[in-house]
Amino acid sequence: MPRNFTLSRRSVIKGLAGVALPLPILDAMGQDIAEKAPRRFCALYTANGMSLPETSHGMDHWSWFPRNAKEGKFEFGKSTEPLRPFREQLSFLGGLYHKNGPKNDPHICSDMWLTGAPLQNPKPGRYNSVGLDQVVALHTKEHCRRPSLVLSIDAGTGYLSRTGTISYGLEGKPIPAENNPRRVFDSLFRNDQASLESKRIELKRRMKLVDAVFENAKTLDKKLGRSDSDKMDQYLTSINEFESRLIASEKWIDIPLKKQDYSQLDLGVTPEDGPKAYYRNMFDLIALAFDADITRSVTFMLSREDGMGISDTFPLKLGLGSTHHMLSHAKDKGGQLNFAKYDQFLSEQLAHFLSRLQGFQDKNGSVLDNTIVLYGSGASTTHYSKNIPTLIAGGKHMGLKHGQYWRDGDTLMSNVHLSILRSMGINDDSFADSTGTLQKSVFSV
Repeated sequence: MPRNFTLSRRSVIKGLAGVALPLPILDAMGQDIAEKAPRRFCALYTANGMSLPETSHGMDHWSWFPRNAKEGKFEFGKSTEPLRPFREQLSFLGGLYHKNGPKNDPHICSDMWLTGAPLQNPKPGRYNSVGLDQVVALHTKEHCRRPSLVLSIDAGTGYLSRTGTISYGLEGKPIPAENNPRRVFDSLFRNDQASLESKRIELKRRMKLVDAVFENAKTLDKKLGRSDSDKMDQYLTSINEFESRLIASEKWIDIPLKKQDYSQLDLGVTPEDGPKAYYRNMFDLIALAFDADITRSVTFMLSREDGMGISDTFPLKLGLGSTHHMLSHAKDKGGQLNFAKYDQFLSEQLAHFLSRLQGFQDKNGSVLDNTIVLYGSGASTTHYSKNIPTLIAGGKHMGLKHGQYWRDGDTLMSNVHLSILRSMGINDDSFADSTGTLQKSVFSV
């Protein structure tokens, strides 16, 4: 039966919730439940929109959104051509927007991509609201070792309006992301007794620090400036996330991990070494985590808005002549072509990821068949907050019907989020400002 944990005084600082994780599903629910295939969710975000070349340049074939139809099916543009092998396992969605998007600085669209929150008018004491990935994690954490995996090109959270994470917890606080492949690997696959004990020691050390400042927390908050107060929130959130992972690891310590082949991983790779090697190693880690059922909720922020972070230099590393952010603003034909070629590069990395998910097998099909992959950006080219570029892949055994370019006028992105939740078997009545699920679309629920 589920084990309950008493909330410590530490847990109420800044509204952070305590942790109450049930026993592993293998022990708690019986063989019939254990044999059901996992349902997974992965959100992949790229900043600065996608290539939608001006018609005057005669480059429609480089548009990220499909432009032509052939025999009732869309035709891939050159920037998405690498995804052709997965035609029957993916769909493009057009006309999407967040109702609050046009009311905000377009550079903060990554903050609201998974939340839809009214960032221009947040509730008192809050900035954001819970992200889709964390709602998924809330409903799936009892089945796996780790509630969620939060990754980004840059570690940590960044700062408000130029965030370094796309994941927001139940209290709307940004969840720190990890960007180091070796640390990601160790946290996922090295949960042996020795490493767990070292984590306990580190946790106790950090908890002592938190307890030491608790008595004076209110006084300290009044003295801290906005920036320092935000840093304290991030620190406490990090502590809470660390504690959650530790407790989850303890629940599963006697259940061995699935045996896997890690030989193709290069855990020493960094973004400085080049975007292709870095992205592929990170995608391989996600695929391995899904295959071993370590987590069922993953976010990976491939790049940051407004020229922030090392990812802005990736087009330069690929010989495309300018930074990512500058290419997104290009009006000349050459600049728009290079922007489209960078989209093509990202499509190649996505195709690699889908191939890895396709190669791993569940009881009833591939891991891709039981995973919904959401890929997109928070705004169109030049930060236009309508017609958000969106691709959905996978989920064949979750009721998704692919091979289409779906558009039904202007549609709330939150309705897509709700449709994803329903396909995950999560029957929440609404999400953010949703008005319902998508009708006559890739989703069957």
